Amino acid sequence: MLSPPAPATPPAVPPARRIAAVDALRGFALLGILVVNITFFGSAFTLYEVPDPAFSSPLDDAANWFVAVFFTSKFYVLFSFLFGYSFTLQIDAAVRRGAAFVPRFLRRLLGLFAIGAAHAVLLWQGDILTTYAVLGLVLLALRGLEPRRAVRIAVVLLLLSASFFALAGLDELSRGVEADTAQRVADATAATDAWRGSIGEVISQRISELPTVAGVIGLLQAPTALAMFLLGLAAGKRRLFADLDALRPHLRRMVRIGLPVGLAGSVVYTYLTIEHAGTGWATFAVAFDVLTAPLLSAAYAAVLLLAVQARHGHRLTAVLAPTGRMALSNYLLQSIACCLIFTGYGLGLVGRLAPAAVLGVAAAVYAAQLATSAWWLGRHPYGPAEWLLRGFTNWSRPRWRLPPPPRPGA
Repeated sequence: MLSPPAPATPPAVPPARRIAAVDALRGFALLGILVVNITFFGSAFTLYEVPDPAFSSPLDDAANWFVAVFFTSKFYVLFSFLFGYSFTLQIDAAVRRGAAFVPRFLRRLLGLFAIGAAHAVLLWQGDILTTYAVLGLVLLALRGLEPRRAVRIAVVLLLLSASFFALAGLDELSRGVEADTAQRVADATAATDAWRGSIGEVISQRISELPTVAGVIGLLQAPTALAMFLLGLAAGKRRLFADLDALRPHLRRMVRIGLPVGLAGSVVYTYLTIEHAGTGWATFAVAFDVLTAPLLSAAYAAVLLLAVQARHGHRLTAVLAPTGRMALSNYLLQSIACCLIFTGYGLGLVGRLAPAAVLGVAAAVYAAQLATSAWWLGRHPYGPAEWLLRGFTNWSRPRWRLPPPPRPGA
């Protein structure tokens, strides 16, 4: 994502130190993940890629454009990059402890897959954890790649993925292929009723939608996620975030390039997918998304990293980092909150809130996560899901609570 400077030769194994900027980036990415995912909870029509006839005002259209231009596909890209970067930190941690890395990481992937499978069936069929667990095996196999080669492979993956969608779109256009909009509307209406139903009906509907969603993830998100894994691997091997001061000129350059190019590509993608939904143009548009979303994501990351280095940047880090430290827990909690608000698990508001109101709900949920994450980590060393996954990974029971602070005068 970011072009790393040529650093001085780093130590073979850096000292154990949590990088607050990485946690802040992860916490920021969670906001984008929530904004995108909540649109699928708020309306079944989003999943079936047709406009919801109940919400067609200019404000509704503006909210949909806002999400598509600035959020869609941008934040799972950032999250995937950070997964690859954190992979190198886990290798370093294993070396410091003198522990065998491969068995531990395989257990971690197995635990992640199990959590993701339960998440997909019970809460959110668009789960990304199972995909990360499978792609993690590829990352493990490629861990010995030199940074430059990892970057080259990542670029090739993105180009191949973009070419696939461009050719598929052109083929659909040449054959005059168009989606059956009426059938999609009928399917979305039926899904809305199911999502408002009993817990059993909600789960049954989630399971019925899994094959379609898995196909989209496999074709669209998985190649890009793997490319980002490899870019994160390269960045981690270069210790990209170890010295943010040295990185500052490169961050500014990324903003200058990534923002205009990424936004231009996102606008083209949004126009074609919204105004020409169900046609070959919408498929062709994905090629723009694959190529430019990583640039816009990198520009977002660069802006945030520059902000945390500013005069009062430590305050921004203090707000975002706790949420990022327990990212897995917060990702799952977002789905739980959305289920309780929108499905038959709770209020059953799916299809009843306008797109702008759904964004307001996202803001409220994220604000609550910022506050509760800081509160939780003041009392516990890990988030609840992180505690469970860490215990399975290390095959030992992690510490649950932090020791109480010393009393004055003790």
